[in-house]
Amino acid sequence: MDETETPEAALDTTPEPRPDTTPEPRPEATPEPRPEAAPEPRPELPPFVTATRPATDIRARIQEAGGLSLDRLPMLSVVLDRLATACTDAAKHLAASSAFYSLSGVESGRFGEFLDAYDANAVVGIFQAPEWDGHVLVGLDRDFIYTMVEVLFGSDGTEPPVEDERTFSALELRIAQMVFEQVGKGLESSFGLVSQTAFRLERMETRMEFAVIGRRSNKAVQAKFLLQALNRGGEMFLIIPQTMLNPLRPALGKVLTGESAARDPRWAEQIAAEVQKTTVRLRAVLEERHLTLGEIAGLKVGQVLTLDATPATRIKLEGNDRPLFWCRAGQSQGSYVLRVEESINPEKEGGHGLLG
Repeated sequence: MDETETPEAALDTTPEPRPDTTPEPRPEATPEPRPEAAPEPRPELPPFVTATRPATDIRARIQEAGGLSLDRLPMLSVVLDRLATACTDAAKHLAASSAFYSLSGVESGRFGEFLDAYDANAVVGIFQAPEWDGHVLVGLDRDFIYTMVEVLFGSDGTEPPVEDERTFSALELRIAQMVFEQVGKGLESSFGLVSQTAFRLERMETRMEFAVIGRRSNKAVQAKFLLQALNRGGEMFLIIPQTMLNPLRPALGKVLTGESAARDPRWAEQIAAEVQKTTVRLRAVLEERHLTLGEIAGLKVGQVLTLDATPATRIKLEGNDRPLFWCRAGQSQGSYVLRVEESINPEKEGGHGLLG
């Protein structure tokens, strides 16, 4: 058979192609742009979780947690009361008018917040405490300075108080410096109960932004004192950084009791010296007699009253109307004198009657 003539019948030895079972690749679809998803809101953390808060906030909370508890520092109030007493005693030697200092309150807070309350309204003195390696700040507000000027220059308080919002004069600043020097001595004596250190006045400032002894965010303790004089007054404030009080916590945390054996010898000497200066009026009673109102009304000028006392009668010595001693009368260098024999026990003697 001719292959060329009958191609259809010719035997085709070529294998038939197998159908391709491989799936045809699908044309890649262009992805449609998806809308940007909104950021998922972060869950709010409870107030006590601070792990995701800024470092400055963490530092502030740590400082807040480490703040001083004034209730655990009972000696601090004692020291501040002594400071008020020392300032009152110092003021007595400067003017005839009475001026009294009193502690009005103690609080803790931020250093900057304390200063902002007196901006352009006070004079501050910066004191160095060498033994504490730090500084404290004492301030006098405007009313304090005006009142102290009137007290020192002999005002009687009849004029109305000054209410002038002006810069302080050179004279007022000099008086403020004198007050600061007295306060420095008072600080040294009052804090002597817990720590011995000197307080040296370095400088004075009238603008609070220059009265810087630490960061404004630092913790501090502020004590306020009221000055009362001439029916008016002012305010003095003391700011102590917490870093200076931390080493004094053991001493400031002690509680003084009346039966404590430990006492301040200088304070005891001062009390004894002041008590011994007290004036007491003495009276020598030779005899007492009880008369009726009619007998007293019948007394006339020149009338003689007969006494039962003799030279051997004991004389009662009284002080401020209280019986003190039994005495004997005598003479010395032309004057009458008394010789003390024994003390009087009011309970035993039965009051003010004469038994001798």
